[in-house]
Amino acid sequence: MNYLKYVLVFITLQLSFGQSQEGNIDNLPVHEYTISIKEIQVNKAGKEVMGMAVNGTIPGPTLEFTEGEYAVIHVKNEMNVETSVHWHGILLPNFYDGVPYLNTPPIKPGATFKYEFALKQSGTYWYHSHTMLQEQSGVFGSLVIKPKKKTLDYDKDLVLMLSDWTNEKPMNVLRNLKRGNEWYGIKKGTSTPLNKVISRGAFGAQLNFWKQRMEGADIADVYYPAFLINGEQSVAYPDFTPGEKIRLRIIDGAASTSFWMTFGGGTPLLVSADGLDVVPVEKNKTFIGVAETYDFIVTVPETGKMEFRITAQDGSGQASAFIGNGEVLPAMDIPKPDKIGMMQVMAKMDMKMGAHALKYRPKKDDRFKMKEEYGMQMDGMKDMQMGKNHDIKDMEMNMPKDTMMVDHSKMDHSKMSAMDMNKTDSMKSKNDSGMKGMGLFAEYNYEYLKSPEKTTYVDGAPVNKILLNLTGNMNRYIWSMNGVPLSETDKIKIKSGGVTRITFNNLTMMHHPMHLHGHFFRVINNNDEYSPLKHTVNVPPMQQVTIEFYGNEYGDWFFHCHILYHMMSGMTRIFSYDTPRDVRLKEYPVSKLVHETNQYYTWGMVDVASHMTGLNLVSSNIRNQFNTSFEYGWNKNLEAEFTYERYLHDYLRVFGGVNIENETSKSLGEFKTTAVLGVRYLTPYLFNLDVRIDNELRPRIGIGRSIMVFPKFSIFGYYEYQIDLGWVNDLPIDENFTSETVWSAGAEYMLSRNFSLMGSYDNRYGAGGGLSVRF
Repeated sequence: MNYLKYVLVFITLQLSFGQSQEGNIDNLPVHEYTISIKEIQVNKAGKEVMGMAVNGTIPGPTLEFTEGEYAVIHVKNEMNVETSVHWHGILLPNFYDGVPYLNTPPIKPGATFKYEFALKQSGTYWYHSHTMLQEQSGVFGSLVIKPKKKTLDYDKDLVLMLSDWTNEKPMNVLRNLKRGNEWYGIKKGTSTPLNKVISRGAFGAQLNFWKQRMEGADIADVYYPAFLINGEQSVAYPDFTPGEKIRLRIIDGAASTSFWMTFGGGTPLLVSADGLDVVPVEKNKTFIGVAETYDFIVTVPETGKMEFRITAQDGSGQASAFIGNGEVLPAMDIPKPDKIGMMQVMAKMDMKMGAHALKYRPKKDDRFKMKEEYGMQMDGMKDMQMGKNHDIKDMEMNMPKDTMMVDHSKMDHSKMSAMDMNKTDSMKSKNDSGMKGMGLFAEYNYEYLKSPEKTTYVDGAPVNKILLNLTGNMNRYIWSMNGVPLSETDKIKIKSGGVTRITFNNLTMMHHPMHLHGHFFRVINNNDEYSPLKHTVNVPPMQQVTIEFYGNEYGDWFFHCHILYHMMSGMTRIFSYDTPRDVRLKEYPVSKLVHETNQYYTWGMVDVASHMTGLNLVSSNIRNQFNTSFEYGWNKNLEAEFTYERYLHDYLRVFGGVNIENETSKSLGEFKTTAVLGVRYLTPYLFNLDVRIDNELRPRIGIGRSIMVFPKFSIFGYYEYQIDLGWVNDLPIDENFTSETVWSAGAEYMLSRNFSLMGSYDNRYGAGGGLSVRF
């Protein structure tokens, strides 16, 4: 059997391996650590806040091992909430993978859990909490396994852990994303208000995005006041001497930030990806997705100190490490992405976006079919990547969300059908002008990664093909696969002794670093039989990537986007070998893990103005939403409404509830209560439509919209029309027909995330202004 020798070194092939490792330390040297997790006060970005530290530091300590040792790690929980540790990229028994309630018990407050596993691999890896959002608060660190025999030429190691830091509580970050607040983009300077769009002549492109229910080209979700290397915004390593070769072990341990990495003082040699050796290649500017690891060998300059710089993908910040002494040898600058220019190119190419993040039939996950509903999302340029022996069909070649565009000259025409080549060639002249100077999309691919040995699997092994469309809704911050979040799907069954081939079709404007626990997989690229092995693969916006792995494990394994807030919002699956569950997990139902991705988030807003006051309160999970609204005009008009909504899919929900209103301004103490039933719909061009009828059979329609015109400054409007046909009073329509029109218009200026100045005119209350408070 033609098994890959390289895979045999790193991947355990039999079910019995995982079962026999626990407690079996015969003839293996034991390497033991004890780490504790506790809350401490930290200052990473100019403000004292509570963080979660490992052994008192953020990031936690580097755990060093040697291949062939037996690792025993005691994790003590000194917090008042549960915690966990996942050993990212480590091949180990299922029970010790560290996903609480799925394959490992959670670590209760005050308890200590012992992880133990044999180390059958070497390389650069890391560990982090898999409980809620604790990873963002600081529960992560590096893990280095030295090989039994050194194969690369270098003198010393240096681990560089990359991360992002927020002074907010992570749950408040996610709540803010759920409510659709624009403050993060404003704070980062990455928003594209209408004045900037118009000044660039891109209003037509903006209309195209609005038509597809998208505000613009999103690159990153969260505002971070600091990006860190080994816990610092700037860190120096002056003890290395000139001429020394240093192996930089770089880990992107950020919660949601991918980085561009650049180096000063000469071009480094990339030697490893996700812990496994690759054919060495000189590469200075390299993109690292969340949870990926890359090793580079650099030479300390004879004079001066080299800068290693990371730049956040959206250009919102940097951090640097300096190696050596003397004057700084600076790393290259990475320009800020041109989001408006990218929108213009995408509009010219008539790209179709906005696939549903929620489907009508939530249990229907069409993961084994190429559906036109999600398939080709761009009319015109489709790259039919018919990779050898992989049957990867209808794979589109689309634009990513920032300035990195497709380089037509680098397309592999040998992998395209005649029909698609004609389509592509016909578009070349149309789009070349838009692509020139915009950068190359090739910078996001993995073509530079080549395994030193063949990575193909057994000849004739059965292949199970799965399509996972990556889908999302930025308006409600719902993330899913095939339009189905984790809480609404079943487990994906993995067949032992066969190859599982997954095609990721990214239909969103965000990068998604997809991580599979407990496995390495082949990332299919132009190196064919030498395609690299990885445990995390970044899938760029509007692109397709195919991976495959051999089914040789047991139990249930977590699979998810490693952007923490995407994972917690539903972009997750469970891969199952359909083997009996470990009896030690009897008291820990998987349903609790699933529930973490479908929690209710509550937010509200109060308007206090000279002509009226209002309150809006929302509590929502993926499918359900409760709304409370209250308005009181100083002309003594009062109205309150309580409704429950059920989302049928992203843009359409049905609702029912109760409306309470005083009949006239002279009857403040006399209220009329009616039952209401209707639908709410987000239309193309992002208008919110409300169509309803009450128990007196009075129909009503309302429509509203808000637009950011300048940074921090938005305008809004609302129009409502209600008809009373006199049916309840049993009078002829012409004797009892009445109608009512309500409309308002105004403007808002954001002072901060939670406060805005507002002014408006309402045909019921008149004109006025005041303060809006969000909470």
